[in-house]
Amino acid sequence: MISKLLVANRGEIAARVMRTAHAVGIATVAVYSDPDADAPFVRLADEAVRLPGAIPAETYLRGDLVVAAATTTGADAVHPGYGFLSENADFARACAEAGLIFVGPSPDAIASMGSKIEAKSLMEKAGVPVLPGATVTEHSDLAAVAADIGFPVLVKAAFGGGGRGMRVVGDPAELAAAVEGARREAASAFGDGTVFLERFVVDPRHIEVQILGDAHGEVVHLFERECSIQRRYQKIVEESPSPVVDDALRAELGAAAVAAGKAIGYTGAGTVEFVLDRDGRFFFLEVNTRLQVEHPVTELVTGLDLVELQLRVAEGEQLPPEVTGAAITGHAIEVRLYAEDVPAGFLPATGTLHRFRVPALPGVRVDSGVVDGSVVGTHYDPMLAKVIAHGRTRTDAARTLARALQRAEIHGVTTNRDLLVGILREREFLAGRTDTGYLTRNDPAVLSSGAAGGAVHAAAAALAAQATNRAAARVVGGLPSGWRNVGGMPQRVAYTLGEQTLEVTYAFRRTGLELAVNGDPLPVRLLWATPDAVELMVGGVRRAYAVHRVLGWSYVDGPDGSAALAEVPRFADPNAVAHAGSLLAPMPGGVVRVLATRGAAVTAGQPLLVLEAMKMEHTVAAPVDGIVAEIAVAPGDQVSTGQVLAVVEEPGPETSG
Repeated sequence: MISKLLVANRGEIAARVMRTAHAVGIATVAVYSDPDADAPFVRLADEAVRLPGAIPAETYLRGDLVVAAATTTGADAVHPGYGFLSENADFARACAEAGLIFVGPSPDAIASMGSKIEAKSLMEKAGVPVLPGATVTEHSDLAAVAADIGFPVLVKAAFGGGGRGMRVVGDPAELAAAVEGARREAASAFGDGTVFLERFVVDPRHIEVQILGDAHGEVVHLFERECSIQRRYQKIVEESPSPVVDDALRAELGAAAVAAGKAIGYTGAGTVEFVLDRDGRFFFLEVNTRLQVEHPVTELVTGLDLVELQLRVAEGEQLPPEVTGAAITGHAIEVRLYAEDVPAGFLPATGTLHRFRVPALPGVRVDSGVVDGSVVGTHYDPMLAKVIAHGRTRTDAARTLARALQRAEIHGVTTNRDLLVGILREREFLAGRTDTGYLTRNDPAVLSSGAAGGAVHAAAAALAAQATNRAAARVVGGLPSGWRNVGGMPQRVAYTLGEQTLEVTYAFRRTGLELAVNGDPLPVRLLWATPDAVELMVGGVRRAYAVHRVLGWSYVDGPDGSAALAEVPRFADPNAVAHAGSLLAPMPGGVVRVLATRGAAVTAGQPLLVLEAMKMEHTVAAPVDGIVAEIAVAPGDQVSTGQVLAVVEEPGPETSG
């Protein structure tokens, strides 16, 4: 019996595991890095042990420190969650050697699937269809290997997942650079830079099957999940069941997944991933020997708690009848809410979450690792929460989930929320025509534009600010708002919203409110205003807006979307203007490499620096042809958003030839 469980993870998955453990009477222990000292999952645990440091290599990837924490606190079991040490066979062995129950498959099963190269070989022997591929070593003839497989090829990390260490190559001339970049990224994320090449199926569907095995030899599948909508090979929308899988295909996929599980003697919860091509053929990708991020959709359509089942299997129980006889009820869709700037190319975002609230609609579940006041940094994955909806039909689930996201209040950090809402309401998605090329055919910036806010949001922010000022005015507080005995100039306030500036001018006349945005009259009627909310009549339509003002920002949420408005200071700081030609950091992160030197001639698009944030590499390129006038950073430096990295000056007439 497990009496105390150490959760060797962080964020939403640590909290999710702890909630189930508490529900079945098991005490919990958290381990935490320095940046996570005040995180919600730490407070949720019964006990917590600090892992000194910040980066994963110093903290959550230190299996020796995790085992020591379990021993110190008297824990008798360890749940690894997903990521970090969850698929590390050596860590599972270390737990067993310390007398700890590892809540997951055996070390041998993990090891057999830990290398995607060995896993493919084992699956092929078990009769599971696989894609052609080959391992890459320092001595490999890349061109010959790739030509044998056939272009396009996928360069893929042998250890790990989540899209890190992956590159698609269609041009043989780009292969060597892609392999080098994938090796570096894989080594940084997983501690092993081994990569292999695999035939790349263009725009397949990504279908995975949930399996569950016990220590008595039973392995069953709990149906499929569709995870085709991805960015950078990372899933952002997942659902169960798949809109394209019928009963016959479901049986074939399930049989293949069970065969894969039995081939490695699988115990606990795991996932067998496949690609499904346009002809309806499926091929093995990998086995994830752990719980998946998207496991809630399976839980909602089956009514099962997969974490509870993991714990019971770890205690030696057989799979109960509700598992062996499980059925699909309704439809569930999950979206991953990331701190990232979609229009800027999915760059990770950081900051303080001043407010995080998702409406508690029927059928909606939120698995979150953040609360009001949480700080989103650069050290870990940028996922804030998973929001999941269950409905009678797929349309019901999509509609409910879109509303919950649109009406959520997420203040302080840029997120992909508008993209997710756009996807859930887009015709191709609603028709079930999704594959891994979905975000290539459907521009993420366009999908995100439906709830970008605008003039009315700026007006609401200005009127809430005016109500705040009125509430603080003690001398003339009894007079009507905006009253003057002599008519005066309108009041002015300006905001920035993305790339645009919105200047609001307003005055309260005897005839009512006169308001304009950027000089254009806005036909609105103010019904009432407080510092926190404004109700307006716009074009005959009555709408209420919640307004949250903090640190020079106004966050406006209404039925027509949300907007984060930065108030423009009345008197700008002239020293804040960057030198012409400056390349500014698009995100906070670390400088991995500097590829240019001062005085060098560069061409537009030429890589100058490489930054790393949240375990992903991002290249900063020259915007124009010119001369590198300054390199302001060095490898190893930590930079913040907007910091000057380099200066590229266009050549003057005297140097242009």
